[in-house]
Amino acid sequence: MADTPQPERLEKLNRLESLSNKDLQKVIAAGRHVNLPADWALIWEKTSADKAYLIIAGEVSVRRHGEEIARLGPGDVIGEMAIVRHKLRNASVVSLTPLEVIHFTSESIRQLAEDVPAFAEAIRATAADRLPDEDGRR
Repeated sequence: MADTPQPERLEKLNRLESLSNKDLQKVIAAGRHVNLPADWALIWEKTSADKAYLIIAGEVSVRRHGEEIARLGPGDVIGEMAIVRHKLRNASVVSLTPLEVIHFTSESIRQLAEDVPAFAEAIRATAADRLPDEDGRR
């Protein structure tokens, strides 16, 4: 486990820019700060929604049926959609580079959504960005 990131580093991440320093402290405290190697499978398609990650540094590949559908990086939250929607995972996520992340359990994501409205909004906005519109486009 790595040292806990300072809130100042997280407030620079676009999804969290609306959170106060106090709220950022709550987000940090709710998760576990870890570093992961490249080529690490963080999430597997068609598995239960038991965790999510906030990427602080590094890049991941999001894959559906083995095909890359997106690349995500600092400020992105991964794994939240299945938790928010109470569904199985619809994609796998693999690190392309070494990662610095905050790991959350599904329970901690739900609790943060209750305790920190701005975090809940950031999660909803992230999920909405990834859901296809009526025409199937993102």
